[in-house]
Amino acid sequence: MGYWSSERDQANQQSDLGAVLRDGKEILLQGFNWESHKYNWWNNLEGKVPDIAKAGFTSVWLPPPTHSFSPEGYTPQNLYSLNSKYGSERQLKALLQKMKQYKVRAMADIVINHRTGTTQGRGGMYNRFDGIPLAWDERAVTSCTGGLGNKSTGAIFHGFPNIDHTQDFVRKDIIGWLRWLRYEVGFQDFRFDFVKGFSPKYVKEYVEGAKPMFSVGEYWDSCNYKGSMLDYNQDGHRQRIINWIDGTGQLSTAFDFTTKGILQEAVKGDFWRLRDPQGKLPGVIGWWPSRSVTFIDNHDTGSTQAHWPFPKDHIMEGYAYILTHPGIPTIFYDHFFDWGDSIREQIVKLIDVRKRQGIQSRSPVRILEAKHNLYSAIIGEKVCMKIGNGSWCPTGREWTLSTSGHNYAVWHK
Repeated sequence: MGYWSSERDQANQQSDLGAVLRDGKEILLQGFNWESHKYNWWNNLEGKVPDIAKAGFTSVWLPPPTHSFSPEGYTPQNLYSLNSKYGSERQLKALLQKMKQYKVRAMADIVINHRTGTTQGRGGMYNRFDGIPLAWDERAVTSCTGGLGNKSTGAIFHGFPNIDHTQDFVRKDIIGWLRWLRYEVGFQDFRFDFVKGFSPKYVKEYVEGAKPMFSVGEYWDSCNYKGSMLDYNQDGHRQRIINWIDGTGQLSTAFDFTTKGILQEAVKGDFWRLRDPQGKLPGVIGWWPSRSVTFIDNHDTGSTQAHWPFPKDHIMEGYAYILTHPGIPTIFYDHFFDWGDSIREQIVKLIDVRKRQGIQSRSPVRILEAKHNLYSAIIGEKVCMKIGNGSWCPTGREWTLSTSGHNYAVWHK
């Protein structure tokens, strides 16, 4: 089995617009959890910026920065107000200034699938946005969620007015707002929330209009199951994510929910899942690593929501995998800051190996073992790793142990 690298990536290296995507050296931190709005968050994070920079993170995904009906920020109302439950506009700007000083980019969470109305309009529904900037009327709301707009171009987010992106005035206003966040407020990167809700061609238009340095979409789709058992083959699942990336004109990356789904089953003793029938990595990273943002948990899957949590006794095996493999790895706030010094130190050591040995989003992989209790692989030319409780180490005296912990080890040449 030789080294492989996605043909698609080689073809696309020339057409990448952003230097950031070409470079492939991003390491992201999700800088919040579901409860963060209770803790004077912008101030809290400002104090952690030096540690975040020192650990090697290139960008921090922040929670939705604008005024919202719900405290977590995911039901936005006044998009031009930066006073939220996470803190005041002044505190947010102080945080962004500190991040700039330490050369860590700020990623805004962009919630534009739905918006909470201020006034009752047609049908007695809160489908008008009177009295605030972007004072849209019912035409801005899809007909399937109580507005006078067109039918939705994607899935429906129930319980709130869904924005009709087919309307020219809506798109023009959204681009104006994104440009304001980018050039006046100081966010460099965007994370698009619930992108299943509207056509990816609009994300393309928004990225072209506001020109973030980096963007990632949350295309969260259910993996393929037989009953309660996860299918071995997740090609259909990862293809849907790939189709979304293609629909953005390849301008946006996407979270690799396929890899999360497979990896969290694999670590329970099904490591054979980590090699697909073609001998490649089984997630989006196996097909299009430069557009794949890998992660283990986020504010939805983990935290207090725990909709789909990674097995907590195995998170370091998960991080040993995503931090040594291609794709763009994301670390969850809770694991880094709340789960104790030992976990944080182990994650920092893995980040250090990634940076020092030059692993990036397109690094080639040669899978050596993928059986029930063991997975091992060589990444690039200089890194070898194993996860699982099977005993294994690379042959050859050129390999030196870089770092290790419970059920994982990483070596370098």
